[in-house]
Amino acid sequence: MTPPRPLPLAALLVGLTLATAARAEPNRVEFPDDLDALEHYTTVTRRDVTEFMYTSRAALDAIRAGGEIPDGTQIILQDWREGEVYRLFVMQKGDGWGADYAAATRTDDWQFQWFWPDGSVNMDENTARCRACHAAREGRDFMFTYNDARRYE
Repeated sequence: MTPPRPLPLAALLVGLTLATAARAEPNRVEFPDDLDALEHYTTVTRRDVTEFMYTSRAALDAIRAGGEIPDGTQIILQDWREGEVYRLFVMQKGDGWGADYAAATRTDDWQFQWFWPDGSVNMDENTARCRACHAAREGRDFMFTYNDARRYE
């Protein structure tokens, strides 16, 4: 019988991060200033949750052109439940922000945060889990709605 092979260091680091970061972490993501200034580019419905997705015209233009999404971009998921905004998920990109994390858990220069509608950080969310999940979308600038944004006019 062959002994089990050890996990790669990256897998251990991701697992350790997920196990120890059960709450929101302080980071550089800011609550959006003005959703009305952004483009609503798609809507996702999951059972009784409706998610409205917003970003800037500059980000949408960059995606359509196959270019790099500019630093400062926010992509906002506005989570609606029972007819009202429940919470907001914000991924924001900043120059050099990836250096805030170990290479194994980095999502380029994107950082993630959950907010309550009043702008306070939702401390019950595990933002390390957000990074780990979005890492699977590296070829789509870490976005699950990349193709929706690319098709938006």
